[in-house]
Amino acid sequence: MIETESLILDKAKFSDWAGMYHNVWSQPESARYMEWTITTSEEAAKIRITKTIIFQKEHDTYLVYEKTSGKAIGFAGVEKIEPFIYQEAGICLGPNYVGKGFGRQILQGLIQYCREQFGAKEFIYSARDENTASNRLAKSFGFSLISSAAKTDSKDGHQYNLLRYSLKL
Repeated sequence: MIETESLILDKAKFSDWAGMYHNVWSQPESARYMEWTITTSEEAAKIRITKTIIFQKEHDTYLVYEKTSGKAIGFAGVEKIEPFIYQEAGICLGPNYVGKGFGRQILQGLIQYCREQFGAKEFIYSARDENTASNRLAKSFGFSLISSAAKTDSKDGHQYNLLRYSLKL
């Protein structure tokens, strides 16, 4: 579990299917810069949360809960890419939770977690070039741009550049 001022990042429970469905998975805006498609029914959300729970058993990924309401409002995670080098494995919030400083809290929490738990010396953060909020966030933390790669969105064939940033810890 990772705790920030306003959020808790923790493993999913089956009962989270409704919050994730209504706040995140059914929201086209949430999926806009991600490599997943929206979930269009409550039954599909129940299947998705079951798959999420299984996935989280083997991966350092979490649902994001708002402390005040206890609602599941997003997801985030990290993965090791080399010894002492970790990267975020996606950060996503429902559209009603964007612009409140939660992305900053999540990123800070993930960096601190990797530093404290794994002795991370470098943290990698990626964002699509058109995702101005995510790119602004990286720059506000002092990340340095290390690469740009042309990519194609598997959902709709949209072309974009994936920007990768590095922060030495």
